[in-house]
Amino acid sequence: MQRIRGYKYRAYPNKKQRELFEKTFGCCRFVYNYYLEQKQRLWREWRDTQSYIQMSKDLSSVLKRKREWLKDADSIALQQSLRHLDRAYDNFFKKRGGYPKFKSKRYKQSYRTMNINANISIDGDSITLPKAGRVKIVNTRDFDGRIISATVSRTSSGRYYISLQVEEEYEILPNDGGSIGLDAGLKSLYTTSDSDIYPNPKTLSLHEKRMKRLQRSLSRKKKGSKNSEKARLRLAREHEKVSDIRNDIQHKITHKLASENQVVCVEDLDVKGMMKDHRLAKHISDASWSELCRKLEYKIADHGGILIKVPRTYASSQICSCCGRKESKLKDLRIRSWICPSCGAGHDRDVNAAKNILEKGLEMLAS
Repeated sequence: MQRIRGYKYRAYPNKKQRELFEKTFGCCRFVYNYYLEQKQRLWREWRDTQSYIQMSKDLSSVLKRKREWLKDADSIALQQSLRHLDRAYDNFFKKRGGYPKFKSKRYKQSYRTMNINANISIDGDSITLPKAGRVKIVNTRDFDGRIISATVSRTSSGRYYISLQVEEEYEILPNDGGSIGLDAGLKSLYTTSDSDIYPNPKTLSLHEKRMKRLQRSLSRKKKGSKNSEKARLRLAREHEKVSDIRNDIQHKITHKLASENQVVCVEDLDVKGMMKDHRLAKHISDASWSELCRKLEYKIADHGGILIKVPRTYASSQICSCCGRKESKLKDLRIRSWICPSCGAGHDRDVNAAKNILEKGLEMLAS
């Protein structure tokens, strides 16, 4: 079987390569913002727009002559910026995203270039890119496939990454054939139908005190000064540290679940709606259920398993997993354990919910 997969590597460009990357980031950002403003103006004044082909022709024949410095950047990367703008409008009109926004140089920067005539390749601890040449990387993952594109990115803390999109042959990985239900929570990240508990690491809460101190330090610095930039970098590194810890934990949990189970059932949570509760929004964001579910989805597919999302309207916490009786008083979240009045079975709220989610998921699979 064939698939398209991404491989991300930490990059260590030299001074000349860093300057080229920064110049390309700026050129791609300028092209994107320039044509976004032009499309807005055309619509505002003439109720007209520009297609990707029209923008591409204008970039090559007009804009590059006016702005000679655009020729220093990778021409394919500039064309990709126009494709991204065209796709952003397409997603907006098809209600898959919001209205396109202007790009800022303050946050994460990136550009994408395509592999044409083998101008992108990986060899040991280096990746060859157009104009940049051989860029040193930490090669943690090997692959055997055809490189489609490369995306160079720089984080807010100054770390560089190169992500390769690869078309490759692959075999389904084995799993242990189990079935499991998962109930999401804040105290415990997930409770399983087997009564296992994955504790919530609360990575943001553990680093919040230091992050607040760094934020106060940044606010006291003069804007644009070297000290201000140093303080900003310290804060950005702390944010990335929290993100790295969270990602590491999520990868370990999802790998374990995907390798042990053929069927995994989860609740289709309305995370966006839940985030409107400002008392819990920070904790819900820290738990990062959506990202964990996304990782789980592709890892289960790699192992030939199935991820079933049970409808959010299903009252998994209020139903006895033994006899099926529904107890409306369990809407009160303070009740953490209860005894069924019908069958006398004792239940932990979260374990009972996970068992019901598994039962409902298997029922959906059979139908």
